[in-house]
Amino acid sequence: MKVRQDAWSHEDDLLLAETVLRYIRDGGTQLAAFEEVGDKLNRTSAACGFRWNAEVRKKYEPTVAIAKKQRKERKRALDKQKKEQQAAAQPLQRTKPQLQLEWLPAPATSSLPLHKTNADSYHLEVGEETSYEPLPQNKDSITLDDCIQYLQTYKRELQSEQGLKLENERLLQENVMLKRKQQALKEQLRKMEEQQSIINDDYEMLVQIMDRARKMTALHDEVM
Repeated sequence: MKVRQDAWSHEDDLLLAETVLRYIRDGGTQLAAFEEVGDKLNRTSAACGFRWNAEVRKKYEPTVAIAKKQRKERKRALDKQKKEQQAAAQPLQRTKPQLQLEWLPAPATSSLPLHKTNADSYHLEVGEETSYEPLPQNKDSITLDDCIQYLQTYKRELQSEQGLKLENERLLQENVMLKRKQQALKEQLRKMEEQQSIINDDYEMLVQIMDRARKMTALHDEVM
């Protein structure tokens, strides 16, 4: 059972201040801090809360402001990190290029762009060299079916080449996106390290303030 203690020592006030500031900085409630201090000092949480609001808080107003700032920065960093992790966990949407096959109508024999070569043979004017079978060298053996098959084979290879180009462009875009995400994660890590450094500096300053207060109290007691 907790007993009533009317006198608060300087050490009791320091313990109360350190606990409340730690709870504020870590995102906890002051009520939970009062309960923890009450358990340690064998006091009620209500008594701890009254002592904090009536006497102790006004001595640590700047430190309370620093603790609240640290809590906001920590919450902001955690929320940003959570969003980045959720975005990174989503699988990349792999889209396959949709190729629409369009078949050429059967051309008339008289409309084919045939050109006579020095070897007295005929060929179609198709631009770059391809791997399909050439037309027969004998001009008398060229038929309409041969021309249609020739054009269809050329069209299939051309579409296959276009599909490879589209796939290559898609992979390049994915690579750029991954590099941007990697850079964003590096920047986030750098900012979090800076924030952690600021928090550590503030905490060290808080410890120094409390240590000075403890020494001044001890010196005052010795003088008295």
